[in-house]
Amino acid sequence: MFEKSLYDLIKGLRSHKGAEDDYIQDSLRECKAEIKSQDMDKKATALLKLIYLEMFGYDMSWASFHVLEVMSSSKYLQKRAGYLGAVQSFRPDTEVLMLATNLLKKDLVSSSIPNMSLPLITLPNIITTSLAISLLPDVLSRISHSHAVVRKKAIVCLYRLTLVYPDALKLAWPKIKERLMDDEEDSSVTTAVLNVVCELGWRRPRDFLPLAPRLFELLVDGGNNWMAIKIIKLFATLTPLEPRLVRKLLRPLVNIIQTTTAMSLLYECINGLIQGGILDSDDGAQEKDDIADLCVEKLRGMVVSDSDPNLKYVALLAFNRILSAYPALVSMHQDVITNCLDDADLSIRLQALDLATRMVSSDNLQAIVERLILQLVESSGPSENNHVTTDDEFSVGDSHGLRGELANRKTAIPLPADYKLEVLHRIVDICCHSNYANVSDFDWYVGVMVRLVKLLPADVGDAGLPHGVGMAIQTDYQSDITGRIGSELRNVAVRVKEARTEATRAAESLLSFENRKSLSTKASVATDGILGPLAWMVGEYAQHLLYPDQTLLSIIDMSNFSLPGRTLSLYVQAIPKLLNALLPSDGTWKATRRSEISLMLVRIIEFLDFLGLHPDLEVQERAIEFLEVMRLAADAVQSESHNWNEVPYLLNTVIPTLFQGLELNPVSVNAQKKVTAPDQLHLHREFNGSLCDLFLSDLGSSCKPEYEMPYHDFYYCKEGLSSNKQLGDIVALDTAYSAPYQVPTSIMLEETPTYARRLDRKERSKDDPFYIGTNGNNHDISAPLHPSFSISNGSELDIDAIPIIDLKLQDGGGYRPPSIARSENRKTVGSYPKRYEVLPDEMIGHEEPGVTNNFGEFDKGKRSVLQVDSSGLEHLQLNEDRPLSHKQMGVRKVEDDAEMAIAMREVEQFRLKLQRASERVHPVGIPSGGTLVKKKKKMKTVANDMQGSGQPHCETGTAQANTEQQQKKKKKRAKK
Repeated sequence: MFEKSLYDLIKGLRSHKGAEDDYIQDSLRECKAEIKSQDMDKKATALLKLIYLEMFGYDMSWASFHVLEVMSSSKYLQKRAGYLGAVQSFRPDTEVLMLATNLLKKDLVSSSIPNMSLPLITLPNIITTSLAISLLPDVLSRISHSHAVVRKKAIVCLYRLTLVYPDALKLAWPKIKERLMDDEEDSSVTTAVLNVVCELGWRRPRDFLPLAPRLFELLVDGGNNWMAIKIIKLFATLTPLEPRLVRKLLRPLVNIIQTTTAMSLLYECINGLIQGGILDSDDGAQEKDDIADLCVEKLRGMVVSDSDPNLKYVALLAFNRILSAYPALVSMHQDVITNCLDDADLSIRLQALDLATRMVSSDNLQAIVERLILQLVESSGPSENNHVTTDDEFSVGDSHGLRGELANRKTAIPLPADYKLEVLHRIVDICCHSNYANVSDFDWYVGVMVRLVKLLPADVGDAGLPHGVGMAIQTDYQSDITGRIGSELRNVAVRVKEARTEATRAAESLLSFENRKSLSTKASVATDGILGPLAWMVGEYAQHLLYPDQTLLSIIDMSNFSLPGRTLSLYVQAIPKLLNALLPSDGTWKATRRSEISLMLVRIIEFLDFLGLHPDLEVQERAIEFLEVMRLAADAVQSESHNWNEVPYLLNTVIPTLFQGLELNPVSVNAQKKVTAPDQLHLHREFNGSLCDLFLSDLGSSCKPEYEMPYHDFYYCKEGLSSNKQLGDIVALDTAYSAPYQVPTSIMLEETPTYARRLDRKERSKDDPFYIGTNGNNHDISAPLHPSFSISNGSELDIDAIPIIDLKLQDGGGYRPPSIARSENRKTVGSYPKRYEVLPDEMIGHEEPGVTNNFGEFDKGKRSVLQVDSSGLEHLQLNEDRPLSHKQMGVRKVEDDAEMAIAMREVEQFRLKLQRASERVHPVGIPSGGTLVKKKKKMKTVANDMQGSGQPHCETGTAQANTEQQQKKKKKRAKK
């Protein structure tokens, strides 16, 4: 039977298309059988096939012992296959790895160069701490080998040993330094040493300052581009520690920049000048400017060249780094940078976007913003392009150029939604930077915000994106891009009085029925976040509106019930302010105006009546408060106690005074912290300790009242609180109950909890001439409607009772939405630029620095690309004579204290041992160690006699012993 080779496996895998898994499983079964063979050739071939299949994701860790067997082969080809299998399958937790130590030692001291190279290549991939300790002497001896290839591989291998065993660097550093200082050393070995020094240099740069002369010599005379790149990177870490190196390195680096044709070396030279702080030093200002100009020109050439997108990306990256020191110099190349905004590579676009937003000034702000808007328009559909670029009152001046650029472009690159959101955030960032320092035309800025609303992607939902001005102090509306746009329009209206009219009318345009319908078709949820600030604007600055009546109708439309609670609360707050704008200022009105206000009050009461049952408590509270005020106003309008052509006192004086007073100015976010809280105010004390029990007892009282509305279970039943119905379902029910004000609402209001109160009001209103009662069991209406809309079942429509309302039709043109109606004070061509005054934040005392971040930049933690933890090298001391830093001294002190504590414990144990020995009693004539006492063996007969005779035998033994002692004493006396 013939075994398949690796070539046969690859050929068979390609021939079994569609059935690769079955073929691979069969091959794995064959390899498992072949690798157990005693034939080493067959075993090595099976191992090669397993290595090939392992690259497809099939685990071969089960064959680790067979890998070790092939590694021990005497043939080089088989041994190479075994080491390759070890690199692929061995891990630090592999069990047979400890068995490979002797094999690795044997191959490291082999006389064959190829066999010696195999463990040096394999060790960096499988190294562990125990292996590093065992093999360190053998690897160190290879650094002084006669062959350069062995020295090179040993130095690279030694670096990975020091990562897992940092103490090895102390022993290896003298030999590594010797290889670097040797002028006769092979260039490959010197390059390997520089690789190791460069990797160690960024962790402990001060230890490598003595090598600066040798490194400078290699940089000037080396002639190796790869070696020069490594040296430049190392000098970038050394120059902050030794400023004198700056003047020494300027001329060689400039010479390389001017003469080299290698783009990689050119970029590293420029990057080394930037990172090393050479362009930021104080010495030689004129020379630095010339070098910076040279660097920027070279970077421009890299950006313009279309040969390699990687070069374009790194050039933009270098532009970003040099921008902080030379912003004017980089801004001169704005044309090539903005061209990168249209690159097909999104990574290049993002880098160019970051660069473009950072080099914004008052001169180029509009050009950059229009370029970014053009990107968004291109990625949208043709219908949306026409919608954005045509008939827009707020797109001042630049829409014609935008149309021209769109006509010249044939194809557009589709953009992902996250990139569109990034562009939208950056436009807002650069415009509102430093309290609108770069914005010279706020009418243009308002138009930009309106266009951004129309360019929102359909799937907008980026509540957590790290963007924007002062992200740490954002309000709830600033959590996404729609909220940010609405907040910007509100800020412009509050801060810039000259642009307040334009901003308010922009909000009026966005709130109109036509614009809301066109926007909601693609992003209904997205536009909800902007409606709250817009409603606040039209209410606060209602005197600047073109059509306050139409704006009020859009606010109180029944379709608004599905909006979020926070938005609805602002809607309710804006209603009385808009109503106040509809009232005549002179205190008198005509009959038609009185009828219009009466009808408007009816619709307002109907809208607020529904909101009185909204699940949001804040919406409820505001709706109920203003509902009572509106009912009083409706009663006052229909009352005959005053002259019909005079505005009631309630509408003319009382309601307007609720919203008159000091003008609202922007307040700093830290102003509240400056206010000292009174001693009587306890913000952290509970009002009632048993508040939760009170709510629970109230909820458990009754869940089945006589009259129920859809919201009743939500408030009064515990089951309603735990129901799976979401707020949207409840609001949908509320909307389903809504109806136009012309339709009688008796059926809908029949089951309201306020039925008793309505009956009382019906009793009070039965004598009201404007109130038409009902007969029998017909239900009453929610509010006193106009007679023309309150018809009972048996009555007929009184034509004469219908008021004639002036629709103000002029020249055949009716009401047009503000978005397509031309503003009366629109900016004309050739007019002088308007001067704007931006109000700063009000603050008590002085503003604390460092609170906000203008661009919301987040520091990204650097993470090592190495898989092995190298933190142990940071505290390793190569030069013991050099003084330690404070951090190193602290670490060394902790280690010394631990060693001292161990030594003190050992000394204390030894002292106690001596003390116990001194306390022992030693009689005279007996050695301190005691005497050895040998136990005498007793005779069997004596033992038997003892067992048989018992106590008498003991007495006999005692008498014999006494006789013997007396005889011995007599002999001693005789001798004396």
